[in-house]
Amino acid sequence: MRMVRALLQALLLVVLGLAWASPAAALQPLSVTEDQDAVDLLGAIERPMGQADRIQVATFPGADGIVRRIEVRSERTGDGRQWAVFALRNDGDQQLDRLLVAPHFRLVGSGVFWPDLGEDRIQNVTASQGVRPERQHADADDVFALTIDPGATVTYVVELSSPKLLQLTLWEPDAYKDKVNSYTLYRGIMLGIAGLLALILTILFVVKGSVMFPAAAALAWAVLAHLGVDFGFWRKVFELGPDSDRVLRAASEAGLAATMLVFLFAYLNLNRWHVRYSHVMGAWFAFLLALVWLATYDAPVAAGIARMSLGAVAFIGFGIVVWFAAQGYDRAVMLAPTWALFVAWSVAAAAAIGGGLATDLAPASLLGGLVLIVLLIGFTVMQHAFSGGAVAPGQASDVERRALAITGSGDVVWDWDVDADRIHVGHDLEHLLGLKRGALEAPAAHWLDVVHVADRDRFRAGLDALVEERRGRLVETFRLRSQDGHYLWFTLRARPVVGADGEVIRCVGTLLDVTDAKTTEERLLQNAVHDNLTGLPNRELFVDRLDAALAYAQGDASLKPTVMVLDIDRYKKINESVGVATGDTILITVVRRLSRLLKPQDTLARLGGDQFGVLLVSEREVEAITAFADALKRTLRSPISFGGRELFLTASIGLVLADARAGGNGEELLKNAEVAMYHAKRFGGDHIEVFKPTMRAAASDRVLIAGELNRALERGEMRVHYQPIVRLEDRSIAGFEALLRWEHPRYGRRPPDEFIAIAEETGLIVDLGLFALDEAARQLARWQERVPGEPPLFMSVNVSSRQFLRQDLAQDIQNVLGRHALPYGSLKIELTESLVMENPEHAAQMLLRLRELGAGLSLDDFGTGHSSLAYLQRFPFDVLKIDKSLVRPTSNGQRPVILRSIVHLAHDLGMEVVAEGVETDSDAVELFHLGCAFAQGYAFGPARSAEDCDRMLGLAPEGVARRVMQGALGRR
Repeated sequence: MRMVRALLQALLLVVLGLAWASPAAALQPLSVTEDQDAVDLLGAIERPMGQADRIQVATFPGADGIVRRIEVRSERTGDGRQWAVFALRNDGDQQLDRLLVAPHFRLVGSGVFWPDLGEDRIQNVTASQGVRPERQHADADDVFALTIDPGATVTYVVELSSPKLLQLTLWEPDAYKDKVNSYTLYRGIMLGIAGLLALILTILFVVKGSVMFPAAAALAWAVLAHLGVDFGFWRKVFELGPDSDRVLRAASEAGLAATMLVFLFAYLNLNRWHVRYSHVMGAWFAFLLALVWLATYDAPVAAGIARMSLGAVAFIGFGIVVWFAAQGYDRAVMLAPTWALFVAWSVAAAAAIGGGLATDLAPASLLGGLVLIVLLIGFTVMQHAFSGGAVAPGQASDVERRALAITGSGDVVWDWDVDADRIHVGHDLEHLLGLKRGALEAPAAHWLDVVHVADRDRFRAGLDALVEERRGRLVETFRLRSQDGHYLWFTLRARPVVGADGEVIRCVGTLLDVTDAKTTEERLLQNAVHDNLTGLPNRELFVDRLDAALAYAQGDASLKPTVMVLDIDRYKKINESVGVATGDTILITVVRRLSRLLKPQDTLARLGGDQFGVLLVSEREVEAITAFADALKRTLRSPISFGGRELFLTASIGLVLADARAGGNGEELLKNAEVAMYHAKRFGGDHIEVFKPTMRAAASDRVLIAGELNRALERGEMRVHYQPIVRLEDRSIAGFEALLRWEHPRYGRRPPDEFIAIAEETGLIVDLGLFALDEAARQLARWQERVPGEPPLFMSVNVSSRQFLRQDLAQDIQNVLGRHALPYGSLKIELTESLVMENPEHAAQMLLRLRELGAGLSLDDFGTGHSSLAYLQRFPFDVLKIDKSLVRPTSNGQRPVILRSIVHLAHDLGMEVVAEGVETDSDAVELFHLGCAFAQGYAFGPARSAEDCDRMLGLAPEGVARRVMQGALGRR
């Protein structure tokens, strides 16, 4: 049993030995010759798996062909993967001494995310034979001296301190020394350049404290700090441990990104473009500063973020520089070449750390490029400093500052030598006035020749007071005559200079051209009290003159100031038809005509729009005042010719006689005249109305109604009633006319004649009309659905003049027809004859547009105006409504003869005829025989609510026959 156990143990050891030696079975020796300065060993090493504290490997057979097995114990416990094995062979007859070098940090291939920032790479090296490898002193590399005997093949077992082996090179000792010396010299040069540049930029910052200079200096110091870390300078100076390099390298890269960002922000002065730039840059800078603190805890994470931030600064900054350069910003144009080089450097650095530039020259080249970039930035900053005058040779004196201030202000120096009595003035003033050089170099008395007559006394008195008082300051504005006779305004500011004897020896000051300011001031004063178009006094000046006239009348009982307010009738429609420019010309013509009737003591003012005010003080008798008002009205009636046309104007005039003993002011008197004018308009215009106290109450009622009407729609007080339109052939309901009613909760139903006129004046008729149109269309759609028939029921809706003149009318009707599916032509838009004939061209275009939308057209009140049959034929109306004045019998019981002609004319034009105002059944019968197809009036019922119309149509439970009304008409 013991023999079996011993055999098993031996077999196990052999298997384990083979397993340990198996990784080295494929090991091939690398031949080393004397002429090789450096040999890369990374491709010749093997990474066998050992134990935590040891490894056994089989050596490569030597010259005797014997394979040996060696066991190497680790200096510190690992995980069994900390081993590397390679073999070297000396085929020569000379002993070879070489250095095995593994750098602690290598930029190439270090990576962006969690980069390798450097650490010890080799713990120990063991040779299978010959001299034991010895560690050599080196700051940035692990270096071991190897000796290879002639003809020997040596296997080396390397215990690694780090799982990563960035580079492993076999150097000839002299070549390695030359390489180290050359890199040391290069690093010294780079450090010297960077340090000198940082010092120069710091000095420049001390000389001129502009924010770009400390930013550039901080960038230079950051680059210097980064070079010091890469060259191991700081570790030597401060005697830091090897592990400190990782923290310093991460912190320096974060500082480099932060200072590059600060320089870009400061140099381009981004805070002046938008405060958002300041917020973004501030948050980014704080984040980069936090990376410096993070480097002490997790250096790889901090370095990775810093590298990504540096790339973002490069590319985002390049976009900002290009954008500002395209805007013509000088600083961006100067920085663009340098920043383009920085972008190229960033691309090369990214390729190097990613392993794309796997060469030993890449790190040195990148460091040199970084110094070159900072050097170019320094040149750019200094060029800006010197070209912009940022570096001054010294501080300016107080006298120089005053001279520069006067030159910059554009003022002219004025100096009066009191003893010599001679004024010295800058030649700019003589050039401005068009005078010869030296023309104003004269005694003070001679200046009075060029000073305006009205300003001479003030000019002389001001100079005399300055000399007599011997203190104070003279500020005087006066006019100087130019060569062409025009006057320019100047402001003189001067102080006396007192000599040793206490007397004034000079007066020194400046002259400032204030002509533009004076012109603007006069224009503002003119516009404040005068109308811009006509040049007449405005309302404020008119009231002021009226107050003055009333005050004067208190001392003269015979003086009776009269106020007239004149408003041109229908001027807004005239303005819309002829255009604003022609309308203004008409107003100017009216002003000229009215001005001819006034005497110098009277006042004509434009109160606003087409409204004028007249203050008449030249006439004191009532008869003369009345005659003057009639003269005003007749003057306006005279036709105005323009463009081959004649325009006839009329005006409504309100008149009030002032009574100084009754008190009151001009504003109240003017309001009374306006109230009288509005009363005159109620008579149709071209009327004169004298103010009576009772008119105020009527005006107050009118204002009250207007205010209530403004809220009637919001409160739901408006209703739409429907008056039936009957087919005379069978007395059936053919349609309805929609009429607006106001159900006031306090005053009850208000008559339409009262609120419709007010709605027209205030413009509320547009909203009311649109409400009536939509409500009528909705009700018509409901009735057509519940009362089918052919032809369908129709609905007529009145449109006011304000609605018809709006460009939005067609769009409003299109929206209504779109909301309610109505048959073509069943919703009829009703227009009065006078409205259509006011502007036939506009009416024809609008009617065609409405017809195309699918609306029917009805001409209302036909026969009340002065129509043109030629125009009537052009209009696409399908219904003609004859006014009730032509339908009702005359005093002798006969109907107007023209009624039959109108009916025949409508039939010839293809229009249906509706007779309005039918009051009896006999009227209906007679109209039917005359050819009228439809009629409406009290004979068939007044306007009713929708519920009452439902009963008429037989839709209610208690309703009668759907469309027949003969029984109801018989009972009437």
